[in-house]
Amino acid sequence: QVQLVESGGGSVQAGGSLRLSCVVSGYTYRSYSMAWFRQAPGKEREWVAAINTNRVKSYADFVKGRFTISQDNAKNTLYLQMSSLKPEDTAMYYCAADTEGLRLSRVRTDFDYWGQGTQVIVSS
Repeated sequence: QVQLVESGGGSVQAGGSLRLSCVVSGYTYRSYSMAWFRQAPGKEREWVAAINTNRVKSYADFVKGRFTISQDNAKNTLYLQMSSLKPEDTAMYYCAADTEGLRLSRVRTDFDYWGQGTQVIVSS
């Protein structure tokens, strides 16, 4: 059974940093493309960043230069390092897995597995 479990969310002041983690189990982690999405109250879930099996990374424009996606295959863990946080970054953050390992999709329906989310709150 595939499971993705996020952690690391919390409350932080604007300009601060957080590192989110997503521990993956139940499949060969290295074979899947991974991504982070977020969803603010009353808004659609939006793509944030992705990394494929060749470790190619892609970012949404609104996080470029502030967020970094990475992974530790030995720990089956995906990370999202978030810096220079803004109040508009407040959202539930989700990790997701795409069985097409080389794809860097931004489309929600391309992802086969999702975590339960971790809440990030940024105050001004």
